[in-house]
Amino acid sequence: MNKIPPKPNDKRTKRYKEWVAKYENQSTGLGDTIEKITKATGIKAVVDGVFDALGKDCGCDERKKTLNEMFPHNKPNCLTQEEHSFLTDFYSAEKTQVTATEQTEILAIYNRIFNVNDAATNCGSCFASKLNKLKSLFDKYE
Repeated sequence: MNKIPPKPNDKRTKRYKEWVAKYENQSTGLGDTIEKITKATGIKAVVDGVFDALGKDCGCDERKKTLNEMFPHNKPNCLTQEEHSFLTDFYSAEKTQVTATEQTEILAIYNRIFNVNDAATNCGSCFASKLNKLKSLFDKYE
């Protein structure tokens, strides 16, 4: 994924406000969007007030999480038959190391599926996070 620049420290600056608007307030899915609408209209404040008075949880956070998972804004593309075959072979081998050729192929699949343009990296944990995200998507096909 694209690298997010560091958050500016001075909250009074225009740069800080632009950073928050661009990176912090982004909705990841339908749940976040609904939460923003209910906050803007005052519905969330009323619901929170009623449920606080009753001493109960309204379930909004769990509902938001579920809706974000069901309806993400950045929906990944589907695997092609060739990509699926490659990943089936790769994951079934249960490797502890990835060759440069495999990394290139996996990165190409990752970039196409998630609509990003990430470059190859020597950082093992960076590549592992991409591999895990791809594996999570791959497992949904099984």
